[in-house]
Amino acid sequence: MAPRKLQVACAGLGRMGARHALHFLNRTPRAELVAACSPDEKELAWARQHLEPSGVRLYKEYDDMIKQEGLEAVVVATVTTVHAEQAIKAIEAGLHVLCEKPLSTSVEVSQSVVDAAKKKPHLKVMCGFSRRFDASYRDAYEKMDSGSIGRPSVFRSQTCDKLDPSGFFVQYAQFSGGIFVDCNIHDIDLALWYFGQDSMVKSVAAIGITAVQPELRKYGDVDNGVGMVEFWGGKMAYFYSSRMMAAGQHDMTEIIGTEGKLTVNANPAGTLVDMYESNGIRREIPEHYYGRFEQAFVTEANEFTASCLDNTKVPLKLTGAVQAVKIGCALQESLNSGKKISFDETGRRIEKATL
Repeated sequence: MAPRKLQVACAGLGRMGARHALHFLNRTPRAELVAACSPDEKELAWARQHLEPSGVRLYKEYDDMIKQEGLEAVVVATVTTVHAEQAIKAIEAGLHVLCEKPLSTSVEVSQSVVDAAKKKPHLKVMCGFSRRFDASYRDAYEKMDSGSIGRPSVFRSQTCDKLDPSGFFVQYAQFSGGIFVDCNIHDIDLALWYFGQDSMVKSVAAIGITAVQPELRKYGDVDNGVGMVEFWGGKMAYFYSSRMMAAGQHDMTEIIGTEGKLTVNANPAGTLVDMYESNGIRREIPEHYYGRFEQAFVTEANEFTASCLDNTKVPLKLTGAVQAVKIGCALQESLNSGKKISFDETGRRIEKATL
């Protein structure tokens, strides 16, 4: 008798949605992609070519898809503004959920997903912070956790995208939540992982510029941002995000401890090939985020599937996704207000008196 496979549907077939769909279709042995949906005709045309021949049923409406008989889990990879709504609908329908980050650009709406999940504790609900599934980040965490660098005290991390002259990120800024919520959310989640999920923020401050895409200003966003986060207990984090890298994607992290430090991807490389030319030695790096983290996304799909089938805990807490959004939103507010934002030791915001 063949082992049971998790029956999965994918909502959204854009850049990441299509990749998620293919991961569950071809690279997750214990799962079977049985349905997918998108309101976009171009995305459906792609699905008719790449998914439908394998027996995947296609829908235009999400609400129709989650009613498919035998469905057990949904991957939410639609536009950010409907992540929470669709995740909650799936939970209420009794389905496991893997939701792309962030749950929402709002702390309150993000919390509503956690609240819905608490009502159905038998379901597995996870926000997809892909770097937690990357082999290098896991190795660095294990080394830090073993005490190899002493007490971790300073965390520096960046997400830097290759310049996209098409204007995509300008249009995306209308609903992305801003560069700290969309881009640095991964770095924020890593800081919470390495410093401890219960770490409490003491203050945040952020600055930014529009170096190459001034149109971002009308949406209160920038193409280069720097955020500083101070934690209670004597730790701090520095986040940098950029949309204008010339060479390609460069996402890296540095964890500095009292007895040493760890770096992840400080010197990025697409392959192990170095080109020795008349003007020097050159190395190519990944052009985009997926080029760096493809295997992490595959690992994420497989571990989520295993949690659902084996009834084990998902690899990361859903409440952490709300913490990350809270920090990202505070940084975005600081960016636009020019003010430092402070919190007490319980996480409650402190309103400073002004003269």
